[in-house]
Amino acid sequence: MEVNATRICELLVGLHDVTVLGVEDVPDRPVRVHVESRLDQGWCRACGCRARVKDRDPVQLVDLPCFGRRVELVWRKVRWCCVEPACEAGSWTIIDDRIAPSRAVLTDRAARWATRQVGLRGRTVREVADELGCDWHTVNDAVVAYGEALLDADEERVGPVDALGLDETLFCRRGPRHLKEWCTSIVDVGGPDRPARLIDIVAGRSAAGACEWLDDQPQVWRGQIRYGVLDLSGPYRKVFDDALDHVTQIADPFHVIKHANAKLDECRRRVQNETLGHRGRKDDPLYRARRLLTKAHERLDESGDAKLAGLLEAGDPRGEVRMAWHAKEVIRSIYDLDDPDLARTFVDELADDLQDDSCPPEVHSLGRTLRRWLDHIVAWHEARATNGPTEAMNNLIKRIKRIGFGFRRLRHYRVRALLYAGRPNWDLLATITPR
Repeated sequence: MEVNATRICELLVGLHDVTVLGVEDVPDRPVRVHVESRLDQGWCRACGCRARVKDRDPVQLVDLPCFGRRVELVWRKVRWCCVEPACEAGSWTIIDDRIAPSRAVLTDRAARWATRQVGLRGRTVREVADELGCDWHTVNDAVVAYGEALLDADEERVGPVDALGLDETLFCRRGPRHLKEWCTSIVDVGGPDRPARLIDIVAGRSAAGACEWLDDQPQVWRGQIRYGVLDLSGPYRKVFDDALDHVTQIADPFHVIKHANAKLDECRRRVQNETLGHRGRKDDPLYRARRLLTKAHERLDESGDAKLAGLLEAGDPRGEVRMAWHAKEVIRSIYDLDDPDLARTFVDELADDLQDDSCPPEVHSLGRTLRRWLDHIVAWHEARATNGPTEAMNNLIKRIKRIGFGFRRLRHYRVRALLYAGRPNWDLLATITPR
């Protein structure tokens, strides 16, 4: 057990080779601990002569709370100068990065703690700043600096990827017209023995940003990707065509069925206007059937099935909505098939059947979509990979957006999202040095 008072103070401060000069304890104010580094810089870098201490500039830093009280660390940086009049070295100060980096406001350990709290725990920057007793920008700058250093140092964070997912997220709205700015999430959708992981975020939802990012990656890493999972998005399809032309592209089943439901809804609204001359109202049969139509047929009980049949009988005189509903249900049955060859034959024939002259225009459009995405839809039966993990990563990103009440800078948005959803190796945080 340590009994030396000076040594006890040094242990409480928790820094090696640092001398505790004194402690200020003023009521209702943070505890101020005055320290000085023991690094010996008594020799001139230019001429090698003995140097002398010119002054000791106090630098005030925010440190971690201690015993329920806020702490400020007053670091008396020693400024040295050469004793030789002819030497042009001037004066210099040695930065002790163990205490704090150059021009920092937080101590090194406080900055690392804040990065873990905001990045890993998902706490707000304001909450951490209030706990430390400093400004919001001070904590945010530290999180971004240390977070970027951690992500750069974790070279094993993005390992071999078997299936790559792409999806867009809304970054922010700018200007008086609230113009939308989008970002693309690049996700390792994982597998049975590997969890999904957010790899990176690039600006925009066009093909250009994602293609540029993929072109910057090692050829060996890109060559290991076998599947590309996407919603029915033309730009993301172009990404895989241009940057990863060797992968098998998979149309996400959820988005295929969602598209079928959207076409069914379009047909219902059109028939509603043609038959009654106005948009759906609460007593209109087709409006009352809107939720029953998009619900899976096997989830309807006898009462719900009878109600749907009655509403269609009353509000769909030409049977167009009923036909679109049947088309949606048949498309759902695609994913009940296990044989890829059988699925290809089924989807091929279904695409032709949906473009029959007797079908309403919305069903025609659905048939053309099946024809255009035939290979992508059938590829699911081979790989069974979906964009569900990508949507899960987007939910984590949106949680970070809600916590931060939105973002204005893409750099901050990207770092915060990758720290929270990118699964970095947090053990490396103690070893990195921020830029």
